[in-house]
Amino acid sequence: MDGKAVIVSAPSGAGKTTIVRHLLKTKELNLDFSVSACTRPMRDGEVNGRDYYFMTVSQFTEKIDEGEFIEWEEVYKNYYYGTLRSEVSRIWSMNHHVLFDVDVMGGINLKEKFGDQALAIFIKPPSLEALRTRLELRGTESADKIRIRVNKATLELKFARKFDVVLLNDKLENTLTEAQKLVASFLKKPSFR
Repeated sequence: MDGKAVIVSAPSGAGKTTIVRHLLKTKELNLDFSVSACTRPMRDGEVNGRDYYFMTVSQFTEKIDEGEFIEWEEVYKNYYYGTLRSEVSRIWSMNHHVLFDVDVMGGINLKEKFGDQALAIFIKPPSLEALRTRLELRGTESADKIRIRVNKATLELKFARKFDVVLLNDKLENTLTEAQKLVASFLKKPSFR
């Protein structure tokens, strides 16, 4: 594999997508977004191939059987998420670095695959209550789904130590600045592959 990878992971609602969007807008970082595949329903405003590659469970599991994923996981019952090998190849063929916006287990799996070729950043919410509030303000989930996500976040926070860096997202502007500095510094280091 060629190029470098930046992995941004967090419990749902911690702010990872906002941070990823900021990093993508920072042109000097030369990052390109790795579009994940998933089986969850498309949300309003999402576009297939831009936000995710939306698939049925059978399409997704067929790609698993064919070895088309670098990593994948069933995050919730029948809600599969994964990283297609073709996405990473596409980005590296353009001489860009890959930027991943993935759940916590996906981040750990990607870090294990890419090793020192990747910077794994864990975005930590200020508290579980703040996380719950952010999820409620989104207005995209039922109260039951929010409860499930907060319960999952409790477990995911225990995995933060498996990442290269933990960023506390309590003041968004500070978090964006810090993430940009970390990524710029990592990308300037020589690659030994």
